[in-house]
Amino acid sequence: MTSVDDRPAIPPAQAPRRRVNPVLALLRNSWRQLTSMRTALILLFLLAVAAIPGSVLPQRGVNPEKVDQWFVDHPDLAPRLDQIGMFGVFGSVWFSAIYVLLFTSLIGCILPRTRDHVRALRMRPPAAPKRLERLPQHAVLEAPAASDAAAIAAVLRRRRWRVTVRGNEVSAEKGYLKETGNLLFHTSLIAVLLGVAVGSWYGWHGNRILVAGADNAFCNTRQQYAEASLGPRVDSADLPPFCLTLEKFEARYFPSGQPSSYQATVSVEEQDGEARTASFSVNSPLRLDSANVYLLGHGFVPILKYTDKYGRSQTSNTPFLTSGDANVTEEGVAVFPDANVDPKTGKRVPDQQLAFDGLYLPTVPDKGPPNRSAWPEERDPAVNLTAYRGNLGLDAGIPGSVYQLDKRQVDNGKLKQIGTKLLRPGETWTLDDGSTLEFVGTRPYVTLAIRHAPGQTLLLVASGTLLLGLMGSLFARRRRVWFRVSPPDGGSPTGGSSLVEAGGLPRTEHPGLADEFAQLVAAVSGGGPEQRRAREGDE
Repeated sequence: MTSVDDRPAIPPAQAPRRRVNPVLALLRNSWRQLTSMRTALILLFLLAVAAIPGSVLPQRGVNPEKVDQWFVDHPDLAPRLDQIGMFGVFGSVWFSAIYVLLFTSLIGCILPRTRDHVRALRMRPPAAPKRLERLPQHAVLEAPAASDAAAIAAVLRRRRWRVTVRGNEVSAEKGYLKETGNLLFHTSLIAVLLGVAVGSWYGWHGNRILVAGADNAFCNTRQQYAEASLGPRVDSADLPPFCLTLEKFEARYFPSGQPSSYQATVSVEEQDGEARTASFSVNSPLRLDSANVYLLGHGFVPILKYTDKYGRSQTSNTPFLTSGDANVTEEGVAVFPDANVDPKTGKRVPDQQLAFDGLYLPTVPDKGPPNRSAWPEERDPAVNLTAYRGNLGLDAGIPGSVYQLDKRQVDNGKLKQIGTKLLRPGETWTLDDGSTLEFVGTRPYVTLAIRHAPGQTLLLVASGTLLLGLMGSLFARRRRVWFRVSPPDGGSPTGGSSLVEAGGLPRTEHPGLADEFAQLVAAVSGGGPEQRRAREGDE
């Protein structure tokens, strides 16, 4: 029979362990890592690196023609880059992922820090440590002018310290602007990202060449833009209705030929239906209710009138584009696809179409070949044209530019050169088949960029507050000081003078704390301006 003492001991009751869900633990740790400041800085760096291809490679939303040319120049590399979104970087999945992660990281980082900062602002400065002599800054004052805690607190408050008095001890703290600047900086960074997102989603822009004259008026529709890009949240029907007509363009130049000012005068008709006249320049855009109109450049349109051998006339008013030189030398082409239409059938004769490729010179040089203008203004205007006859390739269904001749038609022999001529306004060129080309004159044109950026105001305000927050974060230093008032003679409350012990501690690196602490000690001991003014008043 087993005795009671031989029975096995019953282990003491233990609290059951709480099982941790590994999925929740993983999510908690992932969120903690995502919302850390280190992750936010890494994502910000990745966003800057990811934007580099968007600045180096042409983008479809900005210049689709250059993207097409990139495919022609790099037939092997371009399709591979296109598969990973290199020609639409800022709308790609991977760029958006970095953008959203950065946005989430900043919000998750700011919210708890803001809560802790507000809590710290509401708390009183901590009590003084027992041994002030161990602090980086320490001083002992005998018989100071401010010999009690209330007087010391008054000195500190005048210097904008947060002060708390606990009996014979004074605790003071300063420098919360550093954390406030940090929070303001990161909040402004979120506002910048939000402004960019709003501008990308709800903004739109387009480029247009506007020729002078009422017959060349521009109305704000998608079809009338040479290049246009609408945000994902914008439809063609959402474009605001307005029309522009170029009335006059003025360009002024220095004696060296450099431009001093460009000014365009347009007639504006907005939604209310009332037309008004407005002027704008390169650095002073035309601001409408729903868009801004920017002046990018200018040029001239040669007006060329062609009369075929049957007596039918056609007029070309296609703009010639500037070739990049400062004297506004322009290159272009005038195409007459309906020249020499068969009078019996009324159909085009493909091998009888006409095109004139060449240059427009605002001022023909006195010496040398007429291939560059001598001055940007129209002092001696002329066109230097080369005539081509044949099949222009317009009926082949292949898209082409209205500003350039299709050189492929020349290379394969379908277009043949028939002559070259320099024409001044009013002069006529008679071709070999009896048809004529007359240089009637010119009209000015301007290149406009029209855009609507709804996040622009938010970006401006956020950028300003971002700089303010950055300055506060960089230059503010958080620090604490304590003063303890002790009676002399080992604590005897009678006779003698009081002793004041002071200590200072920087919360962050602060090389100037020693000088600031010395100034505080001097002010408390009576060497500061506050105490000197007080003594002079008593006298």
